[in-house]
Amino acid sequence: MNEIRTLRQEELLESFSLSEFAFQYELTAEEKAERIGSTDPNQVWGYFVDGAMAAKLTVLNFRTWLNGKSFAMGGIAGVATWPEYRRNGMVGQLLVQALKAMREQGQTISFLAPFKFEFYRKYGWETYVDYLKYEIPVDKLPKFQAAEGSSILRVAKSGEILDPIYAKFAKAYNGMMERDADWWNNRYLKFKKGTAAVYTNAQGEQRGYVFYQIKDSLATIHELVFLDEEARRGLWKFIADHDSMITKVEVKAPVDDQLPFLLHDPKFKQEKITYFSARIVDVEAFLTEYVFEARDGAETIYLHISDTHADWNKGVYRLQFTDNGKAAVVAKLSEDEIPAGDHLLSCNIQTLTALFMGYQKAGFMARIERLQGSEELVSRLEDAIPRRITYLADFF
Repeated sequence: MNEIRTLRQEELLESFSLSEFAFQYELTAEEKAERIGSTDPNQVWGYFVDGAMAAKLTVLNFRTWLNGKSFAMGGIAGVATWPEYRRNGMVGQLLVQALKAMREQGQTISFLAPFKFEFYRKYGWETYVDYLKYEIPVDKLPKFQAAEGSSILRVAKSGEILDPIYAKFAKAYNGMMERDADWWNNRYLKFKKGTAAVYTNAQGEQRGYVFYQIKDSLATIHELVFLDEEARRGLWKFIADHDSMITKVEVKAPVDDQLPFLLHDPKFKQEKITYFSARIVDVEAFLTEYVFEARDGAETIYLHISDTHADWNKGVYRLQFTDNGKAAVVAKLSEDEIPAGDHLLSCNIQTLTALFMGYQKAGFMARIERLQGSEELVSRLEDAIPRRITYLADFF
């Protein structure tokens, strides 16, 4: 008999063994004991065949920033199947169950790190974020001057110290995690070695930080956060002052980062890396929460959404705008309420997600025939969606 359900406490060790096999690592007895104490079996969904665990995934409870507003987000992680059960559609069934669970928990959006983008696209997830990776030789590091009265001090590796700065930075991007104390101290900082240093301006305001490690003449910047140009320059001066210890610096940045333009020689290794995927879990609830672009005389938008794996999302939605266009009264229409086809914009759940995360624009999606509707309606939708850069500094 086949069964999909959440795990029991005594089944966690089997789940860890499956992860060890699938992701090719090994936990010590101490690490397993620690994970048993920190893992909620109700967050882990298993596919069982005659009582044996064949596949599993975890739905983590997170929050993410979107247009400056915090959204409940379900993070899909630890997706794995024993080899003898693979290619039987078990992960697909687990993903559908996860969508139902996330909807019940009020998580209107979901993120995951795809092992294969094509696979997760079949189930409605779509690429939502890229990042830049720099490898800067020490002789090309910036030669900035520190602002008068500013300072940089090394601090304890503590989320309590860093989060007030991080939260302001994260809120400016779409798709960044809202980190709680547990994530900071038991996940993010715990497994990264290194030093943290905070930038303070002449007014005594903490405006940035760098969390980094130096090993074998390489400076690995785990995280570089700055709230203004002065902090950026001050932090990069601090990094460059390690020049006697290093030969190069590795750092990741959002795709709108302009550091190369600021350097005396911008020719160094730069990669653009496609990262996580996102999926709208509950269209009606998501659109109701969404913060739209402020605009005068915002006209009603009708969206016809298709979703193969979440039936509750299929249908036509009417968005009537209030608050100078920034909010919408969202209604899912019955058959007799649906307007004529020339009033509709039509797309699938992947396209909707890419649009409302801010990763792609409506005009582009229309040109590649992933958004159907008149040019006027496409422009209306594009004007309604705020233009924000997507970024994610975490992994799960």
